[in-house]
Amino acid sequence: MFGSLTNRLSGVVKTLRGHARLTESNIQDALREVRMALLEADVALPVVKEFIGRVKERALGQDVRGNLTPGQALVGVVYDELTAVMGGATQGLNLASTPPAIILMAGLQGSGKTTTTGKLARMLREEKKKVLVVSCDIYRPAAIDQLKTVARQVEVDFFPSQPNQRPADIAQSAVQYARTHYHDVLIVDTAGRLSIDEAMMREIAELHATLAPVETLFVVDSMQGQDAVNVAKAFAEALPLTGVVLTKLDGDARGGAALSVRHITGKPIKFVGLGEKLANLEPFHPERMASRIIGMGDVLSLVEDARRNVDIEEAQKLALKVKSGKGFDLEDFRNQLMQMNKMGGLGALMDKLPAQLTQAVQGAQMDEKVIGRTVGIINSMTPLERSKPELIKASRKRRIATGAGSSVQEVNRLLNQFEQMQKMMKMMSKGGVQKMMRAMKSMMPGIR
Repeated sequence: MFGSLTNRLSGVVKTLRGHARLTESNIQDALREVRMALLEADVALPVVKEFIGRVKERALGQDVRGNLTPGQALVGVVYDELTAVMGGATQGLNLASTPPAIILMAGLQGSGKTTTTGKLARMLREEKKKVLVVSCDIYRPAAIDQLKTVARQVEVDFFPSQPNQRPADIAQSAVQYARTHYHDVLIVDTAGRLSIDEAMMREIAELHATLAPVETLFVVDSMQGQDAVNVAKAFAEALPLTGVVLTKLDGDARGGAALSVRHITGKPIKFVGLGEKLANLEPFHPERMASRIIGMGDVLSLVEDARRNVDIEEAQKLALKVKSGKGFDLEDFRNQLMQMNKMGGLGALMDKLPAQLTQAVQGAQMDEKVIGRTVGIINSMTPLERSKPELIKASRKRRIATGAGSSVQEVNRLLNQFEQMQKMMKMMSKGGVQKMMRAMKSMMPGIR
């Protein structure tokens, strides 16, 4: 995400090279680049105007201290203002109420409301909350069944409802059930429309009055750009929203909604959806998103992903192998690919790395299916072959390819990639980080 915006902001650093101080004349071109970058990213015009004005006011006359160049100093100001425009401090859920704490989900049809309900329920279950979900969408075919399926997948309780019931009656029954069964949180999924209409707003306003939720979250598809911001504004005016959830942010190359919705609606972004998997929901951290935009990556979120998904004992074993430069085999290779998949896949991993690291695979096409096939090929090997890949000759290659439903050429490609990774591990054990980065492109499966 934010690819074009990040690249343009990186160019700002170069335009101010050689200057000792930020002045109106030498930042004029740089701010023009920032303005064009924001407009191309589909950021709302009022937001762009105010943002540029604040950056200019803060940057003018600023001395360049220490080892910073003027470009780096300006990017520092841009980072601070990006953080501010997206909300400043992180704002999570406020569940301080007599159980059950009720969360009402609002939004248009197709925004990802039901899936987000499941993702949020999963997140809360991992925080040791007892969660109940209910669907009040009596209009969309199979909406109730969809939420039932999602609830089963994330292992939370589901309250059944029927299309012939009134949404307010469903909600009241769900609240009573949650109270008598000691649920900590009740998440209510609501009906949407293809566009805002009076009937939908009247219905959800009635639900809000019935439930008195502690959180009313508006779910919006970030790929709609300016439309997403306009719809969020309309809902914010009609309902007492407590926050916004931006979905499909991983597919939004421009990022305009993320930069505009807080400013336009006055409501904080609380969560972002970064993929279709039910684990792909993250709390929104304005400072971390600003860090991604200016090319610094989001290493803190990467570390948190690792803590949640990586087997620490296995990671420690791998670290010892890396340190010694010996013993890294195909079993380790497979385990690392599977761990990476738990963290959202190669694309999610690269998106959170600083720009200078992602340049190692710049322009590459990352095919997650290739990674899946790679794991399948390794699974077709015997334990001995995984520990001693040098034993894999022609007849073994044919057997492995047949077992994995692939070709001998793919097996050969995997073995070559593994050899490259072994070399990289040796480089890391000797401190050769730069050599390691040059090896990355040829090392990883799924990168062309």
